[in-house]
Amino acid sequence: MRPVTRLLLVASLCVLTAPALLAQTAVDPSGHWTGAVHVPAFDQNPAREVSIEVDLAKNANGALAGTFGQPAQGVKGLPLSAVAADGPSISFEIKVSDGGRFRGTLADATTMSGEFITKQGGHAIPFSLTRTGDARIAPAPKSAPIDKELEGTWNGTLKVDGRSERLVLTMANQPDGTAMATIVDLDGSGIEIPIAVTQKAANLTLDIAVVGGSYVGVISAGLELVGTWTQGPVSLPLTFTRAGQ
Repeated sequence: MRPVTRLLLVASLCVLTAPALLAQTAVDPSGHWTGAVHVPAFDQNPAREVSIEVDLAKNANGALAGTFGQPAQGVKGLPLSAVAADGPSISFEIKVSDGGRFRGTLADATTMSGEFITKQGGHAIPFSLTRTGDARIAPAPKSAPIDKELEGTWNGTLKVDGRSERLVLTMANQPDGTAMATIVDLDGSGIEIPIAVTQKAANLTLDIAVVGGSYVGVISAGLELVGTWTQGPVSLPLTFTRAGQ
């Protein structure tokens, strides 16, 4: 398991060629899409379906953006990268160690199919999605204000199966009286993931809903956060230190 960016997809994609007439027609890909990556049998493993969810919509700047979910693994709302649409062709990327790039074709406003090209190994595996409604891209979580001593950047390292996962936590109070926080796995996706933060005296809780994870720690002299990272059945010790210390 890879904390923060754990995905179990073993797949890849190749672009499907659209008919000439369809290629001239732009299809709006906005919406909530559900379906699966159709992983074929390999290495004596049977074929299987990996259920996924994709939400696509235009952001405040008018650019297409989206999120990815894999319900069986507790992954939801993971920000997509390099989202692009050209006529009926669409592509987007999951920047995680076990991720890759989706490349597909919109047959119409409700059907999308293509291939997912894995980051590891470059395998190409078919996927298909059906639009089931409007996009469900949740706004970044807003939390109650935190003590000023917690504002700023904190660095931590998880030890997982002999590997090191470097995490960067950033917390800040906002002008509207709320607090916002993000976490980045430098050895994984490198993407800023919005998270919820709760402070009760010297106790701090982080809710990383995107990957079904959480962190509970204690503030030590304003210089360290000492606690435990939990994701699924796994709990690991994790200490954050203020950047520059």
